[in-house]
Order: sequence, then C-alpha cells, then structure tokens
Amino acid sequence: MVERRSELKRRRSRRKKLTKLKAKLALAKEGRDRDLVLQKIRIVSPWWQEPNKA
Repeated sequence: MVERRSELKRRRSRRKKLTKLKAKLALAKEGRDRDLVLQKIRIVSPWWQEPNKA
C-alpha cells in the first residue's frame, strides 16, 4: 500500500508541474524561452507532444 501511495504522489506532483510548465509555455514569446520550457517539459514527461495549432 505504501508503494501505491508514493506512486500516486509522484503522478500528482508531475501533473502539477506540467500544468505550471504549460502555462509558462503559453506565455513564452521568444524562441529561446519556448525551448527552455519545452526542455523542462520533456524532462518531466518525455512522451509529451505540443498540440498542433488549428
């Protein structure tokens, strides 16, 4: 049960981090800023893909 709790805690903290980083990505204007935020997102979630703008 302890292992499951720690796994859930990891998932929740990852989700919170991704939410913050996605907000930063939306505000980032310059290429360098966007690249830094995208790099951090990929560290937290390697398979995340930026959605295509319609």
